[in-house]
Amino acid sequence: MTSWPDPERDNVPEHSHVLDEDLRLAALVAQRISIDWTTRRQQISVTVQNAVVILTGMVSDPATRKAAAELAWDVPGVFDVCNALTLHGRGHNHG
Repeated sequence: MTSWPDPERDNVPEHSHVLDEDLRLAALVAQRISIDWTTRRQQISVTVQNAVVILTGMVSDPATRKAAAELAWDVPGVFDVCNALTLHGRGHNHG
């Protein structure tokens, strides 16, 4: 007799493969950003949620901001990129 839900089969969360894939994508994007000449010395953090890459931190200019997003988009498996990178001196409102 089979019970439902099956405690042995359902013991592993269904979303664990999504988390593993997000970690894999984050590592690939971070690696590309860290070795690219344009982005490697910038303050960029990479987070991935459900194959959506979220870039945060500060960069020196708009071209570098764009390059980071393009590097993320080039990773196979990325569904979308949220580019929340700010430019040095423009990320905070002091008024």
